[in-house]
Amino acid sequence: MRVPAVLLAAAAWSVANGAFAQAGPTAPAAAAQCPSSATELPVTALYGDWKARIDGEAGAARVKLAAHPDYEGSVRGTIERQGGVRALLSGDIDDDGRLNLDESQDGRAINAIWLGDMQAASCGKEFTGTWRNAKDDSTHPFTLTRDGGRP
Repeated sequence: MRVPAVLLAAAAWSVANGAFAQAGPTAPAAAAQCPSSATELPVTALYGDWKARIDGEAGAARVKLAAHPDYEGSVRGTIERQGGVRALLSGDIDDDGRLNLDESQDGRAINAIWLGDMQAASCGKEFTGTWRNAKDDSTHPFTLTRDGGRP
């Protein structure tokens, strides 16, 4: 016996609404889809365009991340600051769910280290943490926010 598509759709709607009602009226439906920790994010969630704001730097920088060609589960990309200053980035999400990025201006020496946490309810679209300058060991808060574009 075949179940008409209309009945299947009605059943799916009922289940979805029942699950939403249990979560409470203020809980967005998408929240059930959001990971609670960055350890649950696939590395592909980091791919694409981001905006970076580092306290003490003028304006937002543009960050592009993609798959690291040499290390599975890692990313590699670039950061371009105001005035066209560029640097390389590489890193991953560590076992504790923290975003770790190394920044290098020449591709060899590490000039800065980014260590950040995924913001709750951002669904992996925002990280905040500390940017540490390797030259003088100064630290500055940063925010890394998804900028819409994904490969």
